[in-house]
Amino acid sequence: MQSSLSEVLQRIDAALSAARDVFERFTAGAIEAEYKVGHDPVTEADRALDVVLKQHLLRPGEGWLSEESADNPDRLACERVWIVDPLDGTREFVQGIPEFCASIGYVVKGEAVAGGIYNPATKEKILGSLDSGVSYNGTPARPQSRRSLDSARILASRSEVKRGEWEQFKDAPFKTVPMGSVAYKLGLVAAGLADATFTLTPKHEWDVAGGVALVLSGRGFVRPTSNSFLRFNQEDPLLPGLIACGQELSTDLLTALSHPLQAARS
Repeated sequence: MQSSLSEVLQRIDAALSAARDVFERFTAGAIEAEYKVGHDPVTEADRALDVVLKQHLLRPGEGWLSEESADNPDRLACERVWIVDPLDGTREFVQGIPEFCASIGYVVKGEAVAGGIYNPATKEKILGSLDSGVSYNGTPARPQSRRSLDSARILASRSEVKRGEWEQFKDAPFKTVPMGSVAYKLGLVAAGLADATFTLTPKHEWDVAGGVALVLSGRGFVRPTSNSFLRFNQEDPLLPGLIACGQELSTDLLTALSHPLQAARS
């Protein structure tokens, strides 16, 4: 798989460079948004990015699943599938908060094996595959090796914090950092710029495929909040909540999620 993933990673890199050019046509915080069913925003930038990413990534015989494309069930018969969120964190993009990115995941037989994200506001590009490991702006990187939650930096969903869902962790020993874009949060964990992230609410495959590929490429730990096995390119692309961190922190983090009040007292 090594040679094929090398070529795939080159495609991801080229696609993110093309996404950078698209982002330059728009100004975060100064763009109009429409709202889908469920009140999720969508902008002209989302649609333009979807077109460009598909042009750079998709090859014959590969499947495509994107938040901004009509779902084609033919992808279910494909062994190799691109799972893409052209603009993860559209709400932050509309508000001018620098926590959004283009996110690309490449899945083989249901497993996320390569991915990349690009945040144009911070000019961060994180790439990775199971063969190559992870790079952050061209420099090798990996998840943190912290073993304890004491003083750990945990990236939380900005919307979950706003809704009060993280109140159960207010006395926990870690520092909670609210942030938009789950793909961006996963990328930062993969690059060792945060200790962990988890989401308490379900996410779609396109939200997390790229970030999951990055964490796994760095030999990090990723698991659904349920005990189910994480598998992509499902008929229903909605996944349960997700946990991601370095391997060494996984035991403490799983304990904290299972018994948040006990973890806060310890």
